[in-house]
Amino acid sequence: MSEHAPTVSLGAVAPARSRQQGRRSAVAVADGTALVGTADGDLRAVDVSKTRPTVRWHHESDGERSVVAAERFGRGWVVGERSARGEIRCHDADGRVRWRYETRADVGTPQNETRFLLPFVASLASDGDRLYAAARRYERGSDGERTFESVVYTFAPDGDIDWTYRTDASPIALSVREGRLAVAYNRCPGDHQHGLAVLDAGDGTPRWMWDPGTEGQRRVGDVTLLDSGAVVTSHGDYCGYRLEAGGAERWRVPLATPRDVDGETVYAYPNHVHATHDGAVFVTGNTYPEEGRETDARHPREHTAVGVSLEGTERWTGPVGGFASGLGSDDSLVAVPGAQHFRDRDPDAHAVRVYDTLAGRVATHDTAGVVTATAVDDGTVVAVEEPVVYHDEGRERGAYRLHRFSIE
Repeated sequence: MSEHAPTVSLGAVAPARSRQQGRRSAVAVADGTALVGTADGDLRAVDVSKTRPTVRWHHESDGERSVVAAERFGRGWVVGERSARGEIRCHDADGRVRWRYETRADVGTPQNETRFLLPFVASLASDGDRLYAAARRYERGSDGERTFESVVYTFAPDGDIDWTYRTDASPIALSVREGRLAVAYNRCPGDHQHGLAVLDAGDGTPRWMWDPGTEGQRRVGDVTLLDSGAVVTSHGDYCGYRLEAGGAERWRVPLATPRDVDGETVYAYPNHVHATHDGAVFVTGNTYPEEGRETDARHPREHTAVGVSLEGTERWTGPVGGFASGLGSDDSLVAVPGAQHFRDRDPDAHAVRVYDTLAGRVATHDTAGVVTATAVDDGTVVAVEEPVVYHDEGRERGAYRLHRFSIE
């Protein structure tokens, strides 16, 4: 596919640079409408059901920071911010604000206005009856160590909070299914030492916990609940796991475990997973050396999608072009946003790549800039492109815009 598929402008934004600067855009799609949250805090609801997408409504922000999470909830939408207030906000289908909640009341105010120290709504999920949200804030002590405050919330349709679950760990992803809510924690520096907590969705009572059992703060990168059990990515040992209900390990697959490359030992984190009854798709991130942060080596499984059967057999692999900040998924389809590869910086790799859990890659949609957020619904793929300027090139590539294309 070419980069000339239908697009909608999202206004102006400072271009991304060589290094990732964290999420600052979000997108969700359902019933022919895409909701886009932008770096300036604005929202746009876009009709993507027609040949040329058009903006249905535009909610302007009051100057707060970026919208980093979006989720369909009932007939409306919920968004989450990275901002001083860390707001969670519910909008009706016409854009009017139904309710709002500031998570800073629970996770605290930022140590300073540095972007990564702001309260951050890391993940949203809905089962139709309730909205689940994970918010966190971290700060650095005088010794340089990170400490976290985090809360998982359950909201009723009117915005009332049914229950909360607090820890001193860093939640990164939620998955809800059949009365269970799974919370993945990517860092556990404090008393909470479980990378995965599976809670009763009705009252927040813990049902079972799991942890890779590795040393250090790094634990779980993502989770998908199955009819029974879950599939997770482990940041502790760079593997993917299928867990039975209760946390027993059914299988473990190495994804980007340490390798010797040109005399240096390197690894990559498996950051994302999407699983169905047909299998799972794992996606890995950047290469890192065992010592320090910089390396000229490339792990052979960095920036790779890996398809695995639910019996634990690897089916296929495919490149994703760069660091993916999240996945868009619907049933068997997984759309991977290819953002910066900050070490190689290859503009030809900028694209959305769509995979099927069984068949592997089924589509590629090229973009001029980097792709930072995607969503899928009934074969319609939407993606947020951001402009980028690489430090060793000086040329601005791409624009801030929403792409829409279809998978037949």
